[in-house]
Amino acid sequence: MKQIDTYQGKKVLVIGFGISGLNAAHLLVKLGAQVTANDMKTPKDPTVVKELEDDGIKVITGSNPLSLATEGFDVVVKNPGIPYDNPLVAKFVAQKTPIITEAELGWEIFDGHLVSVTGSNGKTTTTTLTQLMLAKSSQHQVKYAGNIGVSFSKVAEKMGPDDTLVTELSSFQLLGCPTIHPHIAIITNIFSNHLDYHKTRENYINAKLNITRNQTKDDHLIMNWDRDEWQEIARRSRATIVPFSRLDKSHAGAYEEDGVIYWRGEKIMKAADIRLIGPQNVENALAAIAAAKLSGVSNEDIISVLTTFGGVRHRLQYVMDYQGRRFYNDSKSTDIEATEVALAGFTQPVILLAGGLDRGYTFERLVPYFQKHVKAIIVFGQCKDKMRAAAEQAHIPTILESENAVTAVPVAWKVSAPGDVILLSPANASWDQFPSFEVRGDKFIEAVEKLTGQKESGK
Repeated sequence: MKQIDTYQGKKVLVIGFGISGLNAAHLLVKLGAQVTANDMKTPKDPTVVKELEDDGIKVITGSNPLSLATEGFDVVVKNPGIPYDNPLVAKFVAQKTPIITEAELGWEIFDGHLVSVTGSNGKTTTTTLTQLMLAKSSQHQVKYAGNIGVSFSKVAEKMGPDDTLVTELSSFQLLGCPTIHPHIAIITNIFSNHLDYHKTRENYINAKLNITRNQTKDDHLIMNWDRDEWQEIARRSRATIVPFSRLDKSHAGAYEEDGVIYWRGEKIMKAADIRLIGPQNVENALAAIAAAKLSGVSNEDIISVLTTFGGVRHRLQYVMDYQGRRFYNDSKSTDIEATEVALAGFTQPVILLAGGLDRGYTFERLVPYFQKHVKAIIVFGQCKDKMRAAAEQAHIPTILESENAVTAVPVAWKVSAPGDVILLSPANASWDQFPSFEVRGDKFIEAVEKLTGQKESGK
């Protein structure tokens, strides 16, 4: 951990009691700040408040009092998910009070080698693959943190100058990271996500570009080269651009050609030998390979990771084989695009479990994927009728309804046959029936285990 005096004697307000917010509050005390912590809700666990107060932190819960904006805070550390038009946050914006996220705080105290990953899809898988590859060849610590569910600042506290941290960073986090400066940055892709938060696509793109804003030509920006727009976005960076692509064969970076993966003309492995399913995971592997090769990782170590890693939980995760059927948990597919990508990865007939929160859109875009890949579908949740309509348009022969992703498992089993894939890829958020996509995926796996009498692969 780097010793800094940036916050010594400063008044700092932390808004939001998530994992990152609580870690940030305690870290700021260590850095000499006078800390106030605020959350809209009162924690169910009273020890959360007690631990904050025991550390000398003033705690305010149950609301976001607008009066906090008049107390002269020098810095606000905001939970990334809280929008900037939140009434309290908006007051600090109007006052031009610096507003950062916990990831920026983590960067400020980090004293090692930083690799950062962002993008619309594939962030977590790419982050995990990169960390595994780098850890294979390093004699020092190589950890991951950030949007992957581990607090950046908490991990950074325990790392030294020879260690490497691979961070997954969301657009929400990056908006509050004005000085972050990774030596290697990866942008997996940029679609049109979170426009309810960012308001415009250009705002979303600019937030993503904070990952490379402070890079120089001595740093590297690894960028998906498969769309002209992404190439133009990359050119806004001052870093040395390293492309990865399944379409461009310029030999400038990592690429796939005729089913073989290369790094700058050097053969690495066959794409079919990657354990992860689907073309999207070839892209994730290419991005991770680029970061690994720039970091001096051997082909042997890269191949070892790619032929054994079975996937990040809830992200097209292989669960198990049972009586000729193969189960996959893709609960993280909370939008249409993610389910398109998941379906495109299979050559086997798919029994699809889909549905969830009704966000007002319909599913005609899935029709060609249904026609090509899906032999039966079980629909559930608020949007089940809209999902059924798309399935009927695709002339899927078997369309069934169930209450949720758990009750759909035995229904899917009854209509399956040896050689089929049973896939949970909902194309919708979980909040109509489950508190998170993680809970939905866990409950799906539990239902598969109950059905088969077996534990998920790797357990």
